[in-house]
Amino acid sequence: MSTPLAVLDLIPISSGDTIAGAVRNAVDLAQQTERFGYTRYWFAEHHLNPGVLGASPAISIALVAGATSTIRVGSAGVQLGHRQPLATVEEFGLLDAVYPGRLDLGLGRSIGRQRPSADGEAFAVAAAAYTADRGGAAHAAEQRTGNGLLLPRQYDFGKLLATSATKVATQLDLLQQPGAYTPDYAAQIADILAFLAGTYVSPAGVAVRSFPGEGAAVQVWILGASGGSSAAVAGERGLRFAASYHHSPSTVIDAVEAYRAAFRPSAELDRPHISVSADVVVGETDEDAARLASGYGLWVRSIRSGSGAIPFPTPQEAARHEWSEEDRDLVRDRVDTQLVGSPATVADKLEQLRDATGADELAITTITHDHADRVRSYRLLAEEWARRGNLGTSPR
Repeated sequence: MSTPLAVLDLIPISSGDTIAGAVRNAVDLAQQTERFGYTRYWFAEHHLNPGVLGASPAISIALVAGATSTIRVGSAGVQLGHRQPLATVEEFGLLDAVYPGRLDLGLGRSIGRQRPSADGEAFAVAAAAYTADRGGAAHAAEQRTGNGLLLPRQYDFGKLLATSATKVATQLDLLQQPGAYTPDYAAQIADILAFLAGTYVSPAGVAVRSFPGEGAAVQVWILGASGGSSAAVAGERGLRFAASYHHSPSTVIDAVEAYRAAFRPSAELDRPHISVSADVVVGETDEDAARLASGYGLWVRSIRSGSGAIPFPTPQEAARHEWSEEDRDLVRDRVDTQLVGSPATVADKLEQLRDATGADELAITTITHDHADRVRSYRLLAEEWARRGNLGTSPR
């Protein structure tokens, strides 16, 4: 079975490095992974995090697209909680004009105000709605799929929102205009598709065309972490769907099953098409990989504690942290589902993930402190994946 591999890049910054160095590393990694046979290079969007720098997927894409020639480049994803559909289509239309046929427009649902108000109550309503859509009632205990894939006890996302409510509300204040609110997610997707197709008509009956953007040959992807609205919208619209095992491992099966159940054939796809993301670190041996990945738990802890991702620590810095049981419980689901080991070990785990989810593609996100180790991890995986006959070269 041919299963293409993609790269998911947060543009991480390592402790002791500079922002400029991290951006140069992203461009270099894209060039290297293009040579290794990876078929897509995606950027996530995050804000107010000192350890991850992917604040603008469109700008990140432009930097990398100009330094590569064949690999597809895209977003995973654009946060629609604070972005307008028209502006998003214009950005990607401009990119497609310069790099035609290489753009993936991945769209993600994120927290946004549910009505035109900036008060704390409005944020609480938005946060509660976002949390409820993720589900989780059936994931209070560890589970396994039929082939043994770990689905850990679900992390309580509401706790993170509770501990960082002021920070997230401030972020919305900074990212959205005063009094702005976020429309229904399905409506935002409909508007984006209409702008791309040249069929948008406003509620007042005014036809509006996006230049640039209209007719852009971009692949539209919907990102989803659960069986909620994102999976339903992707399926009902017949769009490609990217499910997350890397940051919501407990609900990845919910997500892909909900997408398949909702899927309706479209002009774009005649059957469901799924990419599944995974956190991966590959070393020459299992022991080598474990050392390289040792900073991951501390990095996840910084996110889950509400302070934001820290610059990725060295193995020595990670070893100095004194872990409490509360700390370990905070990161357990993520650490236990990070795929770490030798090329053979990780390839076995990725095949297990692919088979459990029925993924058509796999998106690999790898963070190590040293850039050379990160590049090597992607190279070792690609070589092993190709040896097994899995490395596809023609993403749909």
